Amino acid sequence: MKLQMIACAVAIATGGLFFSHTINEAFAATEAPIVSTMISPSQEQALVARQLATLVDRQHYLNMRLDATTSKRILEMYLDSLDPDHSLFLNAEVEEYKTKYASTFGSSLKAGNLTGPFAIHAQYRERLKQFYEFMLIELQKPQNLQQKDAYLEIDREKAAYFRTTAEQQAHWRSMLVSQLINLTISKEEEQAKQKALKANPALANGQDLTGPEDLTPVQTLTKRYTRQLERMGRVKSDDVLDKTLNAMLATYDPHSNYYPPIDAMELNRQTTLQLEGIGVSIRPERGNEDYTKIETIVEGGPASKSGQVKSGDRIIGVAQDGDKMVDVIGWPSSEIVGLIRGKRGTKVTVRLLATGASMSQARNVSLVRDIIQEEDAGVRSRTVEITRDGKKHVFGVIEIPSFYFDYRSRRAGTEYRSVSEDTAKALESLKAKNVDGILIDLRNDPGGSLEEVARMLGQVIKSGPVVQIRDGNGNVNVFEDTDGGQQIYAGPMAVIVNLASASASEIYSAAIQDYERGIIIGSTTTGKGTAQVQLDSLAHGQATLTQRKFYRVTGGSTQNRGVIPDIKLVDIYNEEFGERKAKNALKWDTIPTAPFKREGFIQPYVTKLAQFSAKRVEKDSQFKYLEARKAITKKTSDQKTVVLDIDQRRAELVDLEKQTLAAENQRRLVTGQAPYANWESYQASIDALIESRAKMKAHLRPALPEDETFITEAANVLLDYSQLQSR
Repeated sequence: MKLQMIACAVAIATGGLFFSHTINEAFAATEAPIVSTMISPSQEQALVARQLATLVDRQHYLNMRLDATTSKRILEMYLDSLDPDHSLFLNAEVEEYKTKYASTFGSSLKAGNLTGPFAIHAQYRERLKQFYEFMLIELQKPQNLQQKDAYLEIDREKAAYFRTTAEQQAHWRSMLVSQLINLTISKEEEQAKQKALKANPALANGQDLTGPEDLTPVQTLTKRYTRQLERMGRVKSDDVLDKTLNAMLATYDPHSNYYPPIDAMELNRQTTLQLEGIGVSIRPERGNEDYTKIETIVEGGPASKSGQVKSGDRIIGVAQDGDKMVDVIGWPSSEIVGLIRGKRGTKVTVRLLATGASMSQARNVSLVRDIIQEEDAGVRSRTVEITRDGKKHVFGVIEIPSFYFDYRSRRAGTEYRSVSEDTAKALESLKAKNVDGILIDLRNDPGGSLEEVARMLGQVIKSGPVVQIRDGNGNVNVFEDTDGGQQIYAGPMAVIVNLASASASEIYSAAIQDYERGIIIGSTTTGKGTAQVQLDSLAHGQATLTQRKFYRVTGGSTQNRGVIPDIKLVDIYNEEFGERKAKNALKWDTIPTAPFKREGFIQPYVTKLAQFSAKRVEKDSQFKYLEARKAITKKTSDQKTVVLDIDQRRAELVDLEKQTLAAENQRRLVTGQAPYANWESYQASIDALIESRAKMKAHLRPALPEDETFITEAANVLLDYSQLQSR
């Protein structure tokens, strides 16, 4: 199939949600023992700052100059990324930063001058150090956990900065009391859960549900803050650069992002289903947060081939080739991942400790990193059966986790994997089984390659435009399906979406809806209607830059509004995120319609289909459960403050637990399962389920009933449609 291509020196990706650039204290790995106050940018970091600042000034979709006004906004975004709750910097310090840097922040970046952001970050690290030290001192004093008329403000995103150290420290004390209350209640609940497990070991379902270390809340927080102080000694210049450049890009839109080298590996993994490493998955050890253990081993990867790495091994040290071993006990898993991953062909040594072994039995295993293919992370297909009026109907299901495409391998002329080829195989396979219809499951699909989504639409429509793209100058290009009307599959189909379906997922579902080729089922999508150029030849790291905007063939943008389904089902995310919640999101607008011919007649049936669906959903135990959980979650998410009285906090929590347990037991009764006797039994069973699923490879995990009910309902909707058409 030929596609009209947009000329561009780098690949265009639609998946701005491919890699969530979380704002946290994700300090990468070195082994400095104390807080580093003198961190300076390298020449490469200064150069990439200059490169990106120039690109965003000249080539971003908004055509927004990096002038004094924009600089002021970037500085504010930078400060918010460091101190989102406005609890670390004082008002006078912020005003000083604005006076000193606001008007020149952008021009300095264009000149490769990182002095300002590095100076602010040094002050941030010093204040964070003061915060941890303050909390550790306060922990040595008795704390009142029954302050009946005192509250902690937990939503301070728009709050004013504190004017005095006394005000600031009063807030810190309230934070400490709240944390101690949480930990005290959590410890009580853990003890009750362990008691339930002892009384009924069957609740563990054969899993090891050992509780955490037996520490008091004060001991737990002391250990936690001490570890966070230690983490600060591992801050390096890439962390400062990360915050700086992402503050600049986020001022333009939410999907222009900078990725330092370590994070760039994760970006590449998600877009190509490949990673460069040793082929293991890791996670914190249950019951002892000091240790990170190996959960699964990828067959054919360096760890598997060595025969020396076992599931359950603790990772206690990591050494790069030629460097000394770094003790990683107590490190977060994310930092350990950063040490283990690296370029293909480089050597890494991991120090491993088998389960139950003493430190003297630890062993070093040297491995050469390689490219790991994530074979179980791509398209998956299966069939489901529903019975109506005594007759069985079989429907195909194609689960598409992302619109992945290894453009680097294609560019190099080597073998590569693509979502369109995998989907084509799945369509052919299901068609051969004479299924009654096919369900395309795009739930939680963050997007990916624009070229791939156009190819995939060509597999199910005859011909015509599939998406329009406009650049910042107003020029519109149209991606066409020009394969002469060839289709792999021409039968009934539906597309299932939710709030986490983004970008390429929205292009696909919007085109299917506009052509009336299939029924869109689920909840309104993210609303990411922008295309990013992936910049992989920068001086340091990689980036994505928004340069284009998507439009449906009917002319409306998917930006901000998303795709509204024909048949609406419960939004399990309750509009908690997405473009409509994002800062500096581009606006919704329209352009002229691209001439196209509809290929089906869905809309005349939507009202009746929605009525039939609503009747089923009203009786479905899984949907009732999801609606109940959604209502319970909304109560807590709407909270702006929490009381600093442990008795009241405990009572509020017990009330929420009763509601949650009632919702769970109601669906268990309807589905013929015994209800849980109490909250502790329920929690123990949930823990056992999580443990057992974590040990399975992704493609072997059975669908959860609350997830599968969407598939079943979509199949029923598609059957309704076929029956209505035949009348």
